[in-house]
Amino acid sequence: MPDAFRTPDERFAGLPGFGFEPQYVDQDGLRMHYLDEGQGKPILFLHGEPTWSFLYRKVIPELTPGSRCIAPDLFGFGRSDKPTRPDWYSYDAHVASVARLAAELDLREATVVVQDWGGPIGFRFAVENPERVERLVVLNTGIGARAPNDEWLRFRAFVRRVGTEIVPGQLVRLTLVQPTTDEVIAGYDAPFPEPQSRVGVVQFPELVATSSDHPSAAAMLRVRELLRSFDRPALVLFGESDPIFPRRAAEAMAELLPAAELDPPLAGAGHFLQEDRGVEIGRRIASWLL
Repeated sequence: MPDAFRTPDERFAGLPGFGFEPQYVDQDGLRMHYLDEGQGKPILFLHGEPTWSFLYRKVIPELTPGSRCIAPDLFGFGRSDKPTRPDWYSYDAHVASVARLAAELDLREATVVVQDWGGPIGFRFAVENPERVERLVVLNTGIGARAPNDEWLRFRAFVRRVGTEIVPGQLVRLTLVQPTTDEVIAGYDAPFPEPQSRVGVVQFPELVATSSDHPSAAAMLRVRELLRSFDRPALVLFGESDPIFPRRAAEAMAELLPAAELDPPLAGAGHFLQEDRGVEIGRRIASWLL
């Protein structure tokens, strides 16, 4: 088993709005956590940085009446194990773990919902496993080989500066448009009680391909090119107040995907639109799936 931190279960007791039953699979000695709620065609929800399946707690109940909702925690996040060696984390490793979960659950005809880092991971999963994917839902994300903008570069510089002293819940709070409670923010901090539990949070910005010679660049550019002919229906829905992925980024994603439908930007929602307007997102996805 790789050296890894396992967050104590008591850290997840009594989280607001998060009464889901935890599910686990083992991958080479690492335990991956996921939610599995409802019945019907599967919806696979992929989170990003520095969140976990808690982010989708408002979205999932809107979809469980007709769908099977599966929301894994990527390794390094949530209730999943957190490798403590920085070199464990790579674009390849994250994609492989999601693909393996989908194979173990034998997901077919899935709708893949992606946001933030869930985008590059989910897009690659989709183009490499098209037999498992029926639709895409794209929330505030992108893929390529350049920094999204100066705001993102400042974020990466901040993460480099603070390292494993980073406070994930505070990162979430700073991006929100809607008011929230300390209890909700504590839910985003719950997985990360010690510096060694935050290695994955620190590593994610380093995996973003900011130039053509970045280690992730070749794979990301290949995925981007494959998306140009990925003909699955796609819903592109961004929050209107995201400084990292503004309206133009939503339009670019809709232009890239050949069967995309661009929804109007969601008012009152920032980067983590699932937290700001989760119920509305769930309802829009449910209506689109009908």
